[in-house]
Amino acid sequence: MKLQQLRYTCEVARRGLNVSAAADALHTSQPGISKQVKSLEDELGVEIFVRHGKRIAAITEPGKAVLAIAERILAEAANLKRAGEEFANEKLGTLTVATTHTQARYALPKAVAAFKKRYPDVHLVLHQGNPTQICEMVLAGEADFAIATESIAEHPELVSLPCYQWNRCVVVPPGHALLKAHPLTLEAIARYPVVTYDFAFAGRSLINKAFEKRGLAPKVVLTALDSDVIKTYVELGLGVGILASMSVDPKRDRGLHALDASHLFESSTTRLGIKRGAWLRGYAYDFIELFAPRLSRGLVEKTVMEKEGSAYEL
Repeated sequence: MKLQQLRYTCEVARRGLNVSAAADALHTSQPGISKQVKSLEDELGVEIFVRHGKRIAAITEPGKAVLAIAERILAEAANLKRAGEEFANEKLGTLTVATTHTQARYALPKAVAAFKKRYPDVHLVLHQGNPTQICEMVLAGEADFAIATESIAEHPELVSLPCYQWNRCVVVPPGHALLKAHPLTLEAIARYPVVTYDFAFAGRSLINKAFEKRGLAPKVVLTALDSDVIKTYVELGLGVGILASMSVDPKRDRGLHALDASHLFESSTTRLGIKRGAWLRGYAYDFIELFAPRLSRGLVEKTVMEKEGSAYEL
């Protein structure tokens, strides 16, 4: 039995039983994938997949058990490799962080700058995507951990650790009538077209929830994954923007006015997501603590090794 067989088989399962997609992801051929999967089935004496002709149609019951064990073996193999690298040279390597645009643009720069000063020879990679995409990157081993507000807590395979809380503001161009609204209300906002986050962000549901509680249905004219895109279209006069307070910088966003809306919406929590049981390099723990000082190495290690749940909350 070879790790390659396990890796190919698990990738087929991850890719929705699409052998072609698995081959593309692993930079190999479809026949090569099929051969390794069949070889593993022959060695184990069970069929992992149900086939209709040459097409894989489903996972068998024995296959589900095999895949679960294979995933654990691959995870431990990755941990073993990282452990060797850790002891070989603790200040060389790559740290890959998957995160959303807002976190990368507004929350992470100070931690990134401090980390690069401390570890100049570590290659730091930031992968951006929506919350679902970045969680999938961590689960697939493409990133060491994820930082986002949404989705992380919804994946039982990920340990979810809270970093900090934040809320929203409303941005408008100079001279807008909302600047005279004291106090700012949801009813006042609902009179104007709204530009806000895409539905891929669970934080968007908190915005909808607040309006729905008041029996209001705001006219959302444009949605985006990117806070800067929202601000751009507010400047163009498409509507009023509802976005994370951290994403507005008075020095850079001189063409906009930000109105505090923390009294109108529930606060959100930015979280760190790590694959349960994962081995992280020492410098990864340092990055985490630079970003979220509450999350010490001891706390993160203890939580990551727990079989389920996370006892730590803000």
